[in-house]
Amino acid sequence: MEPNESKLRIGILCHPTYGGSGVVASELALSLADEGHRVHLFSHEVPPRLARAPGPVEMHVAQGIPYPLFHSTPHDLAITSSILNLHRSEGLDILHAHYALPHAVNAFLARSAAERDKGRPAPKVVTTLHGTDITLVGNDPSYAALTQFVILASDAVTAVSEELAQRTRDNFSNGFRESPCRIQVIPNFVDVDLFRPGEHAPSGPPSAVHVSNFRAVKRVPWLVRAFAMATEGTDARLTLVGDGPDQAECRRLASELGLARRVTFLGTRDALPELLAPADVFLLSSIEESFGLSALEAMACGTPVVGTDVGGVAGVVDDGVSGFLVPVEDIEAFAERIRALFSDRARAAEMGRAGRAIAVERFDRRKIVHRYADLYRSLLPAAGS
Repeated sequence: MEPNESKLRIGILCHPTYGGSGVVASELALSLADEGHRVHLFSHEVPPRLARAPGPVEMHVAQGIPYPLFHSTPHDLAITSSILNLHRSEGLDILHAHYALPHAVNAFLARSAAERDKGRPAPKVVTTLHGTDITLVGNDPSYAALTQFVILASDAVTAVSEELAQRTRDNFSNGFRESPCRIQVIPNFVDVDLFRPGEHAPSGPPSAVHVSNFRAVKRVPWLVRAFAMATEGTDARLTLVGDGPDQAECRRLASELGLARRVTFLGTRDALPELLAPADVFLLSSIEESFGLSALEAMACGTPVVGTDVGGVAGVVDDGVSGFLVPVEDIEAFAERIRALFSDRARAAEMGRAGRAIAVERFDRRKIVHRYADLYRSLLPAAGS
């Protein structure tokens, strides 16, 4: 941070998940705190990325209280109240909501209450759209009207890819009195010092790695089938990192396809650079992906990507340069791209180097965090005015 730039008081709201929105929000909080800003993170649990990282981010876990009238504990109301209490005692300049629902609603309510207090200026609200908050959850008729409202009620809105920004405009323009075309694209980012290539070239049998939450949208069983097609008669290995609803089906399928010896299920792990860097290829098989953060982290580790050409992935992976992208339903092409990189490990390494260069040039954490800080400052009154 430049000496003449004031420190900001920032509240960040996020889901406590291993998924993209929780990871990016946690890494952003840590990076902003490292820059000297006063950063508070609000959630109903400690996000995994924050839990393992020492630093000055102040965590506010708000879980609410159980009450017989409630079917579930109202975490969201407790988070809003926690924000308001902090603003009244210390003041906040910015509330940054990651994922439209419920966090943009929490931020809107806290800002509205703060405006009525009149004791200090109410915080400005920034909403970052990450993907399924627009394409799935927010677009459902149960929530669409509220999602539209909080987008327009925010002081600034960002999306992690141009594709997601355009889908937001397309999905929610109907019924708006003004178009949400003011969405600013600020991509996800990666810590290129933490996610970096290993010291030794891959050795032993060719290997692939995949990281996800094993939800249906990630299509991990489809990926296992593609891997089987690509590596029949070989000793190639596949490492699956993460956990979720489809893991049991993947285990069953690996056994059915005779892959039990060659597929390793590691479950949820934090040591991702150490798992990504040694692999020859990273596999991304999603049917819906607004950015592809796991692919970016693999690229930063010098690992090329074989992925599906969906959503914003093409904005991260340069097809034919840092990996290959194939049509979403073309399992034969997906398998063929795996086979091609396994059979030509020199080419895989060359693509990995290209991916590393792209990660450093376009998606370095420091560059993107400064863009967020600049956005925050643009919403606040100029010093001395």
